[in-house]
Amino acid sequence: MPTFVMLMNLTEKGLSDLKSAPARIEAGTKAVEAAGGSMQSFHMTMGPYDYVAVAEAPSDDAAAVVAMSLAAQGNVTMQTLRAFTREEFAALVSQLP
Repeated sequence: MPTFVMLMNLTEKGLSDLKSAPARIEAGTKAVEAAGGSMQSFHMTMGPYDYVAVAEAPSDDAAAVVAMSLAAQGNVTMQTLRAFTREEFAALVSQLP
């Protein structure tokens, strides 16, 4: 199953109701699961991003729908990156001419 790294920053709306963030994170985890995926890890971070999540989803489309639905709630802005495992990377490299 494809892996995705989600880089998130809280918006003013998300910050104004920070005490509800744990419940929103749990709802986001359930949204990933409802799309057929799984949340591998979730971290609050210090630096350029407030949150970093690693999730698996059945397809790029499924990951995009989840990311858009979470961002549309207005609590976070999000960048979603397709991540390749070492094995997937090695398979891609083996196809080089």
